Amino acid sequence: MGGLSVAGSEIGRVAPGARRGENLMAQAAQKITLSSSRDIPFDKLVLSQSNVRRIKAGVSVEELAEDIARRGLLQGLSVRPVLDADGVETGKFEIPADGRRFQALSLLVKQKRFAKTAPVPCVLRDVTSDILAEDDSLAENMQRVALHPLDQFRAFVALRDKGQGEEAIAAAFFVTPKIVKQRLKLASVAPALLDVYAEDSMTLEQLMAFTVNPDHARQEQVWEAVQNSWNKEPYSIRRMLTETSVRASDRRAVFVGVDVYEAAGGVVLRDLFQGDDGGWLEDPALLDRLVADKLQVEAQAIAAKGWKWIEVSTDLPYGYSHGLRRLVGDPSPLSADEAADHAKLLAEYRALEEEYSGQDEYPEEIDTRLGELEAAMEALEQRPLIFDAAEVCRAGVFVTLDRDVGLAVYRGYVRPEDEPREETVANFRDELGSEGQGADGSVSAYQLPFGWSAATIITSGGQPFSSGLVDDEDDGALKPLPERLVMELTAHRTLVLREAIGRSPDVALTLLLMKLVNDTFPSSGASGSCLEACVRPVYMSAQASDLKDSPVAKAVDDRHAA
Repeated sequence: MGGLSVAGSEIGRVAPGARRGENLMAQAAQKITLSSSRDIPFDKLVLSQSNVRRIKAGVSVEELAEDIARRGLLQGLSVRPVLDADGVETGKFEIPADGRRFQALSLLVKQKRFAKTAPVPCVLRDVTSDILAEDDSLAENMQRVALHPLDQFRAFVALRDKGQGEEAIAAAFFVTPKIVKQRLKLASVAPALLDVYAEDSMTLEQLMAFTVNPDHARQEQVWEAVQNSWNKEPYSIRRMLTETSVRASDRRAVFVGVDVYEAAGGVVLRDLFQGDDGGWLEDPALLDRLVADKLQVEAQAIAAKGWKWIEVSTDLPYGYSHGLRRLVGDPSPLSADEAADHAKLLAEYRALEEEYSGQDEYPEEIDTRLGELEAAMEALEQRPLIFDAAEVCRAGVFVTLDRDVGLAVYRGYVRPEDEPREETVANFRDELGSEGQGADGSVSAYQLPFGWSAATIITSGGQPFSSGLVDDEDDGALKPLPERLVMELTAHRTLVLREAIGRSPDVALTLLLMKLVNDTFPSSGASGSCLEACVRPVYMSAQASDLKDSPVAKAVDDRHAA
């Protein structure tokens, strides 16, 4: 018996550590009972003073009320029974959390859009619970996790893909249609970059910068270049994504018109998140072609005036007119009506100046009026120039864009090879006779040597837009002297001139001065010189397009003209 009892006692005894493990398992396996839910009439609910939210934030109560009216209550209210002084339930229920939803429902009741006695889904906290009301309110606000912005962007895309328009989405979530467009644009960035943003390895501002260019491959290429760089600022990303594009404010784009560019199939990049000054034109080659075509149309209209050549260029380099003679034209006279208008404007201008001459400064409206009068008079005084018809047929025109985004036309330039030789002019006069000469003996307009056609040569970058003057073969034309004979006669003349100049230093200095002046200021009738001295203009191989408009360039040109 004793042995059996000992054995039995050994079998029945449990180690203390094992007993503690069983208690933990019992606690872990304990069933959790959730609070019950029930519908409670709205007029039985009151807002608890235990709500920890005191500061308004997020969506307004009015917007929340409209959302509840549209889609219903998505989440029930957490409530507790209200007890009297003796601890007896009063039939009322307080709301320690979810206060904003209760206030939204109260607003709907005031608007008579929700019945005062209508049932409200509620989660009822047991009155015997040892969890404080403030505890519930704090947990309800702290345990929530805000939606990641990328999830919102993708949700907007899902709504749009299921047929909901941007205006409808904006109205449903109380935002502007522009914000919806922005969210949809953010969701359209390359998926690889969205993954980077989701992992918080990219800021929202950087993601916004990538939306400027829809090319996913280019977006990923730029991110690859900047992700390990010290400079990952959004403006730098935008610049890299648009470096091959042209600003819509560029003078070429303004001259052609963005609408014309888009009609021709060009793409314009837009930035929905900041001012982009009209965007970026993604196809510079197309833009340049449209500019060239429009300049060509302008050149063809100018060609009707009889100019020998027209050079078309978007940008004329500094020194484009070096070595060319500029024709001097006379301003066209004012018509009788224009002269009367100019006199009237001038009289008003002088009257205002005299009336306010004693004041330190003009009143604002008077100063504005004086500016208007000056502009009107200047418009009348800027008269088109009239050139000698005999000079027009050997001179040319430059057609380009000015820096003020307008068409610039520079007329009346004669190339050295187009200068008339004295003997050629004499021969022309003999052949044309009195019919081909004006009253002053000059060659009449558009009278060209026999065998020459009068079509204007229009070129761009040295390449012709159309056929121009053609020197046709003519059996009756004068034949040049044999090359051997010309060389021998030239040698004799050169030797004689060297001897003469060598014996006359004063003549040599005068000839040198004449040569330098003729080279610097080409004049009509210049037939060249055998003197080997020259003024060589120095052209800058690399220059900005605005060099010719710089103050220094204008000062040099003004001194040259003087």
